[in-house]
Amino acid sequence: MTSVLAAPAASHPVAESYARLSEAFPGLQVTTRHAAPPSGDGWVCAAGLAAGGEALDAFLAWDDAQIVRDHGRPGRPDVVASFALHRYAWPACLLITLPWFLHRRVPRLPVQDVSFHRELGRMAVRIGGFACLPDDPAAALPGAHVVPDEEALRAEVRAAVAGHLGPVLEGFRTRMRRGPRALWGMASDEIVEGLWYVAQLLGEEPRAIAALERLLPGATAPYAGSAGFRELTGPCGEALSTRDRASCCMYYTLRPDDTCLTCPRTRDEDRIRRLTATT
Repeated sequence: MTSVLAAPAASHPVAESYARLSEAFPGLQVTTRHAAPPSGDGWVCAAGLAAGGEALDAFLAWDDAQIVRDHGRPGRPDVVASFALHRYAWPACLLITLPWFLHRRVPRLPVQDVSFHRELGRMAVRIGGFACLPDDPAAALPGAHVVPDEEALRAEVRAAVAGHLGPVLEGFRTRMRRGPRALWGMASDEIVEGLWYVAQLLGEEPRAIAALERLLPGATAPYAGSAGFRELTGPCGEALSTRDRASCCMYYTLRPDDTCLTCPRTRDEDRIRRLTATT
């Protein structure tokens, strides 16, 4: 059992992407490592979540307690599991999608190579191979897998996320009232909404929307649905970006009148009002 992070591998080909993520979104700090990711003292390895045993039980207990604190009553077991899956999958997808978006590099991250400390907002990753394009200076580095073009690199992104999240989804599956299509719909939403949010912080929202529409155009198994972006027109004629989720986070079971902005249950007029509201 290890609880202390090793010194960051600053020269790793994706380290710069993770540094930019932490600068834009201080609530998530990512450290690259040569050794196995830490465990214990609040750290959970993704392999433990995928196994569906005690590590997953402890992870779900955190969300169960938070729901009671925030809402004064327990959530249904499948709702607790949905919240917990989101809280892991959202940052986990960024480990793959952000290096692709910023530097055209796609790390492969098996579940045994990623640990998450939810309370600290930290992730530790051990990265071996990564995919890149022929003109990338990193193409000559050990572990580089060179692919011919942008579409091949997008296929690497889809495969890398599926390779990491697939076992995690299986670990959560028995705790949730959802079939495979619904679970992969959740994965699709985490891919899109995580990168979309961080790209807004980086001032690159239009480029991210275009990239995500090419990444998930629809009919890209095992993912369900497309990126789902569309535009609304604001009260002054301005264009407002929104999307329709492929899945539901189940928050309505706790607060029926407080739906997510991208939930299919949220009407367009409500989206416009919330998108144009001033503080």
